[in-house]
Amino acid sequence: MSSKERETPFFISLVAGGLAGTTVDVALFPIDTLKTRLQSPNGFLAAGGFRGVYNGLGAAAIGSAPGAALFFSTYEYLKVRVNALGIGDPAIGHCVAASCGEAVACLVRVPTEVIKQNMQIGQGKQDLPSTFRKIIAQKESNAFMSSALGGLYRGYGITMMREVPFAFIQFPLYERLKMHWGNYRGEEVTSYQAALCGSISGGIAAAFTTPLDVIKTRLMIGKDKNGVVYKNGIDVLKRVVREEGPKTLLSGIEPRVMWISIGGFVFFGAYEEYRSLSMSFCGYH
Repeated sequence: MSSKERETPFFISLVAGGLAGTTVDVALFPIDTLKTRLQSPNGFLAAGGFRGVYNGLGAAAIGSAPGAALFFSTYEYLKVRVNALGIGDPAIGHCVAASCGEAVACLVRVPTEVIKQNMQIGQGKQDLPSTFRKIIAQKESNAFMSSALGGLYRGYGITMMREVPFAFIQFPLYERLKMHWGNYRGEEVTSYQAALCGSISGGIAAAFTTPLDVIKTRLMIGKDKNGVVYKNGIDVLKRVVREEGPKTLLSGIEPRVMWISIGGFVFFGAYEEYRSLSMSFCGYH
């Protein structure tokens, strides 16, 4: 198996990524809801417990396809070109490409996450239009955040602070596992084997980045259990540690690791399968 990076045409990675993102987000949505409620400042039961675990599915479905499509089209395009510069270990190219992919994908992902997570914890009415109106009506001290657009991007910075470390762990590990497995077999890994690599790398990355995910969830919810608005990520960190204890930063780690491990299996397996089918259909070899 050649060490040269495999290049996937832009349109194929766009379509395969969108289909894979929709597949995993819809299939595993209830687990994501339980994770969000465990991280809620109001507590699991007050946030909805096991009731209405599909609240917010519409918002997730709207954002999953374009978010995943933007990520994979950016990642596949850049990883080949960055590593072609000969800057050293291929893991560097994977880190750079994954980070850029996350930055682009979050332009779509964050607004849908804000709406979805507010619906998941049952703040006000639990339908998409009313939740959307409530979010854009909220006023913040930050000039940009006080705008309607800014309200939808609440937590963008901390989301990037979570996604970049996550990508730095997951994608080099994913690519390295695939490479070693492929070298062992003497040919490119199958979709099922890629799915296993995605599951392992995703679960490890999820565990290490859970504290950042807790901070992101609290920022997107916007207020603590007493209705006091969170100012920024540092404010969330200080208040959570002071008022609830450091262990709170690991809230939801079990469903998060389980969700992303299963999700990684479905996501990468689906992506590789959709990619392979699309390549064959379009006459690529």
